Amino acid sequence: MRAVLGLFVLLVATAAGAQEAKFVKDAAHSQINFVAESRLLDAHGFWDTWDVDITLDPAAWDKASVKLVIDTKSVNTRVVARDNHLRSKDFFHADSFPQITFVSTIVNKLSDTKVNLTGDLTIRGVTKPVTIPGTLVFWDEKTRTGRMKGQFTIVRSEYGVAYNSMMNPIADEVAVSFNVTFKPATR
Repeated sequence: MRAVLGLFVLLVATAAGAQEAKFVKDAAHSQINFVAESRLLDAHGFWDTWDVDITLDPAAWDKASVKLVIDTKSVNTRVVARDNHLRSKDFFHADSFPQITFVSTIVNKLSDTKVNLTGDLTIRGVTKPVTIPGTLVFWDEKTRTGRMKGQFTIVRSEYGVAYNSMMNPIADEVAVSFNVTFKPATR
């Protein structure tokens, strides 16, 4: 009887784990944006090149993981001179620090639609723990696709992005928003 019960527990555990899957962004329906406020004009921008790997079992969010990698050279504010300045040593120092990364350590589902992603954010080689609130916009079990969005604020000087201009002071807090539609990773 004990062997039968043990086999049953193993089968249930295996079946539950079988729902865990790898997901990637749907590039046509995903973006990461930022707004840096300044005296003359707020800089609205995004990154052209980034990837996210998500491991998720919708029935066990606490086992989920997220890894985000942004190519710092792909920063785009629609102003070439500003974009080149953002890639320079004054800001992202993209030649020496080609990536911004976020790696989750805890995914905490707060409700059917709310989740906190806690993890390590690295910018310019400086890593700090952050908690990013997100909203699950939808999850379609049939197609195994979903969409999550959210926004949070970073203090850029904490990551060594401290450049400022006397003529055009830039706020230290930068608003970041994300909107990611995800789909199963192809094998």
